Amino acid sequence: MSAVLATPPATSQEQEEPTTIDGFHLVIDALKLNGIDTIFGLPGIPITDLTRMAQAEGIRVISFRHEQHAGNAAAAAGFLTQKPGICLTVSAPGFLNGLTALANATTNCFPMILISGSSEREIVDLQQGDYEEMDQLAIAKPLCKAAFRVLHAQDIGVGIARAIRAALSGRPGGVYLDLPAKLFAQTMEAAAGKKSLIRVVDPAPRQIPATDAVRRALDLLKGAKKPLILLGKGAAYAQADADIRALVEQTGIPYLPMSMAKGLLPDTHAQSAAAARSYVLQEADVVMLIGARLNWLLSHGKGKTWGGPKQFIQIDIAPTEIDSNVAIAAPVIGDIGSCVSALLAGMGSGWAKPPAEWTAAIDERKDKNLSKMAVTLAARPSPMNFQSALSVIRDAVKARPDAIVVNEGANTLDFARSIVDMYEPRKRLDVGTWGIMGIGMGFSVAAAVVTGKPVIAIEGDSAFGFSGMEVETICRYNLPVCVVVFNNNGVYRGTDVNGSGGADVAPTVFVKNARYDKLMEAFGGVGVNATTADELQRGLAEAIASGRPTLINAVIDETAGTESGRITSLNPSAAKKK
Repeated sequence: MSAVLATPPATSQEQEEPTTIDGFHLVIDALKLNGIDTIFGLPGIPITDLTRMAQAEGIRVISFRHEQHAGNAAAAAGFLTQKPGICLTVSAPGFLNGLTALANATTNCFPMILISGSSEREIVDLQQGDYEEMDQLAIAKPLCKAAFRVLHAQDIGVGIARAIRAALSGRPGGVYLDLPAKLFAQTMEAAAGKKSLIRVVDPAPRQIPATDAVRRALDLLKGAKKPLILLGKGAAYAQADADIRALVEQTGIPYLPMSMAKGLLPDTHAQSAAAARSYVLQEADVVMLIGARLNWLLSHGKGKTWGGPKQFIQIDIAPTEIDSNVAIAAPVIGDIGSCVSALLAGMGSGWAKPPAEWTAAIDERKDKNLSKMAVTLAARPSPMNFQSALSVIRDAVKARPDAIVVNEGANTLDFARSIVDMYEPRKRLDVGTWGIMGIGMGFSVAAAVVTGKPVIAIEGDSAFGFSGMEVETICRYNLPVCVVVFNNNGVYRGTDVNGSGGADVAPTVFVKNARYDKLMEAFGGVGVNATTADELQRGLAEAIASGRPTLINAVIDETAGTESGRITSLNPSAAKKK
């Protein structure tokens, strides 16, 4: 008699194994497969359940009060991590709120993906008046590096893979991914769904520079009498820190960091020419740009800022950037890490350092300017001015060089760039290429979330107003962020008057003696009202030590500051007044 083998009973795991998968979980699984562990966004129709499910599946979901700030957070996260930051929004108005951040990410070359729910295509295309009806894909396309729409569940994996590759490859930037509401409820067989997902392999492959391009650049550097290296935020993004430092130190060439490249080498480094910026830009005969573009921040490479004729070496991953404003004598096309490595290898031994006359002249001007600044920073006027308040923050960053500085404003931004020294790479985030206001709290949240380090947000009172409600977000997630609001009662300063003599205050004037610290207290954080440098120092030290959400209302002389800060020339009326 033969034995009959009974089929073993199904395990509880097998009984619970789903046979189908829906669009919600395909999106989540595709993101997780590609190492995405954080989403910044704001819940609402049709993506509320997506935020809940993502959180339940182990993705950290940071929910904001406004989509623009969630988008800014995603952009900053992309810059800091070299992974695309994800911003998730609702349709139409929420999507539009995220567009400023998307366009800003593209302009600044930050990898970011804006994912928005949207209305159904059938109704949108016939303009039949759906809930929040809008052709979001068409609107997004001119403002980002790439834009995609997914209509079928089986294409979710492809859509997310294409978005990731577009955001990271070549020159990084913003990407839009449109997910209509009906997509989320679609289902497919679970095994087929899993197979449809794509893990992106090598989304930002190395691009090796041509040997002759490297040799041409080195020959030009060798013949220079007054060489200068200019580091941009692209150099910071590249995370080729050791090679960049080696290139600077082995060539002996003075260097000038753009604001978000500060800290690639310590600002106190002997070769830093930041304290002699105007002199070196005018006098240099050969300038090597590493991850920097000759845009408005560098006066387009011409004019009085640059003095006499000079030759440029430009390292950039995009060949179309070359000659965009002036002739580039030695373009080196490739990713920054590969290009800098090739330059180091090509130098060989016995590299001649720059002429002593050049470096001595720079040191002389640096010493003079730094001595003059030291006197200004040592003063303790009452009320505080920008310099005395920033000298306190300068000391705090020196004591905690791993702290991340976020900075926006007009005068607050300009003074902080030159006063607050940075010591480590990617520790300074600011308004970047566009110079827009409103990045402060979004960047601060991202910096705290992805690094876990203390964040010091140096905010003008006007700039803070763009994103100030996000202090609730900072408190809700108990982030180690200390916001310092430089309160001088207005835009630029608080002394303007109504030219008509009417009752309304001038357009640039705010409520006098406002207490921004009370806003943080309202959400359970720490509020400090600092009227002296000593009070500011105590409040800042306690905030960094405790890691608690803190806002310091730093009372600044309302007469301090100049209209438009250091870009007065871009403001026709202000320039005319001078």
